Amino acid sequence: MQSHDDRKKTAALASIAASALLTLGKLAAGLASGSLALLSESGHSLLDTGATIITYFAVRASSEPADDEHHYGHGKIEAVAALAETGLLMVLVAGILIEAIRRLLGHEAKSVDASWPVFAVLAIAITVDLIRWRTLARVARETRSDALAADALHFSSDLVASICVTGGLGASRFGFQQGDTVAAVAVAVFIGIAGWRLGARTIDTLLDRAPDGLAARLRGKVEAVRGVVAVESLKLRPAGSRVVGELGIGVARTLPLERVAAIRDAVAKTLRDEAPETDITITANPVALDDESVLEQVLLIAARRRVPVHHVTVQEIDGVKCVGFDVELDGDMPHGRAHDIASALEDAIRAEIAGGVEVDSHIEPLEVQELAGQDVDAARAAELAAALGALAARGGVLRDTHDVRARVTKQGLVVNYHCRVDPALTVNAVHDAVDFIDHGMRNRFADIARVVGHAEPPDA
Repeated sequence: MQSHDDRKKTAALASIAASALLTLGKLAAGLASGSLALLSESGHSLLDTGATIITYFAVRASSEPADDEHHYGHGKIEAVAALAETGLLMVLVAGILIEAIRRLLGHEAKSVDASWPVFAVLAIAITVDLIRWRTLARVARETRSDALAADALHFSSDLVASICVTGGLGASRFGFQQGDTVAAVAVAVFIGIAGWRLGARTIDTLLDRAPDGLAARLRGKVEAVRGVVAVESLKLRPAGSRVVGELGIGVARTLPLERVAAIRDAVAKTLRDEAPETDITITANPVALDDESVLEQVLLIAARRRVPVHHVTVQEIDGVKCVGFDVELDGDMPHGRAHDIASALEDAIRAEIAGGVEVDSHIEPLEVQELAGQDVDAARAAELAAALGALAARGGVLRDTHDVRARVTKQGLVVNYHCRVDPALTVNAVHDAVDFIDHGMRNRFADIARVVGHAEPPDA
């Protein structure tokens, strides 16, 4: 199956051949009959031949990919070619009208030999123009080619003009000698109308006029995508057979990057499905939602500053929000530097949370280096596992302690374990149960630096 570019080139080449043959046929018939209308049509066809040659080279150039100097590709070359065709049409219109007016005002009605070969040429021209018009219009519509659309517009006017010429020659044959000149004026009028329509469309393309209704349709579809808070901007412009543009959407600033990327992908798919001819660059901008909690705001501000925080508490005292949290910083960092970091985070929270807020932070040491360690011996591991099981049984919440691992590090013993828990329990209840075991293990074994308990449902 041919690509759009190949179809456009094939259609343009076929149009060149047809235009050249029709030009020769109309010129010969016009000279033989002396018909101004037919000679006008031959001149029109000659310009059409030149225009279709321009069209061919335009569609070839427009298919070239974007480069360092043409970031949006070469699609507008087709619009430039269509503008050149418009200029050629207007020159032809002026020439035909001048000669027709001269004949009409001077009452110069030259005799016209409207013999059957002339009508045969016109019949062939009408048939060819009908086929070309329908074929080029279809290819132009399917490939969104401005240059081929210009050609199709030409040939639709050629079809009407040839019919007018046939009528004028028929009138001359039956004794109305000015019929040919009147037909020439009609040809000029139709060519002028076609040129005006083509010029208006071409200028719209060169001035980056967005396709009618497309922006509103795409905006509605994008706003319906889950996760899109708002469509902040949408700019579209034609570029040859494509429509290129930029889209800015708002997304909740609290979302993780992976979720933002997924929303952007969903928007891109929506655009492809709704308007496959578009190439739109999508930008997702963070937006503060009205329903953001103070906790979400604090965590977001800390994440932006790359400062780890935990144990965030939020209270409201006499209408004033009071926020407290732990800040984890390098344990070997000078305290003065650590205090500056914590204070800057506090200032950022006060500045961003509306309505005023009290902020207090507690600095904790963060182990920034990996701890080298080694497994304890089997006897010690068994002792630790038994202690974990006993504490879990005493607490009554955690059960089936398993996958117990204990490693010796320079900071002390690090114990990891898994356990089962009722999935209906709250996070607070499970956390308290894990803390109970943590404190119990630390009280029993003085060399334990940390206990990491992973609670999971029975079917996990």
